[in-house]
Amino acid sequence: MAKILVFCETQNDQLKKGSVELLCAATKSQGEITALFLGPQGKAAAPLAGQFGATSSLVCDDEKLSSYNPELFCAAASQAIRDSGAEIVLASTSMLARDLFPRVAAKLDCGLASDCTQLEISGNAVKARRPLYSGKCSAEVEFINSPVKFVLMRPNQLPVSDPQSGKSAEVKLFSLPPADTKTTVENVVQGAVGKIDLTEADVIVSGGRGMKGPEHFKMLEDLAATIGGTVGASRAVADAGWVPHSMQVGQTGKTVAPSLYIAAGISGAIQHLAGMSGSKVIVAINKDPEAPIFQRSTYGVVGDLFEVVPKLTEEFKNILK
Repeated sequence: MAKILVFCETQNDQLKKGSVELLCAATKSQGEITALFLGPQGKAAAPLAGQFGATSSLVCDDEKLSSYNPELFCAAASQAIRDSGAEIVLASTSMLARDLFPRVAAKLDCGLASDCTQLEISGNAVKARRPLYSGKCSAEVEFINSPVKFVLMRPNQLPVSDPQSGKSAEVKLFSLPPADTKTTVENVVQGAVGKIDLTEADVIVSGGRGMKGPEHFKMLEDLAATIGGTVGASRAVADAGWVPHSMQVGQTGKTVAPSLYIAAGISGAIQHLAGMSGSKVIVAINKDPEAPIFQRSTYGVVGDLFEVVPKLTEEFKNILK
């Protein structure tokens, strides 16, 4: 039976969807599952990991971990891996985890597979699949002679089981170990509070240069609010300053895999397609019938988005009354 450590991230005292997916995947492997929470914000959600198969939750609630500091988080995560005896470590490919776990893997001299879309755990053996060259091909990754196997998974790739109500993970606190810190966090500027994380959103409405200006993104926000989604954007729009770069979808932005992706006024550059090609259903709205986005879309609407999007919003409102 493999010992599996799942790094869990939270939002509003709840487990993020990507963390729940990993706990469920670990449960199916029938391994011994420990959840890891770093920072005081994780303490409230730590017992909830038991509803998805974790027998215990390791929590370092030191106030120094309130904001991400790479040296401190690396020291805490490394200590948790040693204390738990973990042979497999799973985490989502969030911005934090993508920075943290390569550091941890290097410190422990172990192998890491990042940005994976498929995962198979059999005993102590781990197989993962990750896309290469902007999604043009993929590679199957196995670990050889790695004491701990690190896998970072894209959210929205693994099935989620229903929570087992009444079950709770045993919470075990541990102290922040000493660390040689070279970084000091002076200030953290928070983004939009309450907005759904793009990487975990089930529905995304994205806009490109066809929106003609930042003032027209209100149209996409109305559509997204109607169908319970969030708003994204192409790199051209983010670079133009129309929206924050945190909304950018693509190879140099966020990689997403929602159930529904609506692309309004996006031509479909390969860099953008690399970030959203894992979407289950893609709906493209563009007045150019030769736009590359139509080659990858499930449904395509050739027309003026300023006419199509409001009508689409109204139709959804009528259906969802």
